[in-house]
Amino acid sequence: MIIVRLDRMLADRKMQLNQLAEEVGVSVVNLSNLKTGKVKAIRFSTLEAICQVLECQPGDILEYVPGEE
Repeated sequence: MIIVRLDRMLADRKMQLNQLAEEVGVSVVNLSNLKTGKVKAIRFSTLEAICQVLECQPGDILEYVPGEE
C-alpha cells in the first residue's frame, strides 16, 4: 500500500493546501483527494511540481507499507 504524507509535508512547511494548489497549478479538490488517499495515480509532472514547491523528494511524500490493503 502506498501512503501519501502530503499533510505532513504541508505542516512542516507551514503551508496551506490552497496555497500549494495555486503554486502547483492544480485544483484544491485534486490535491485534497491526493492528500486523503482517494486517488489511484499521480502524474509525474504533478509530483515534480509538488516537490519543487515544497522543496522535498518524492519519498518525503509517498511511503510504501508492505502487506497492507
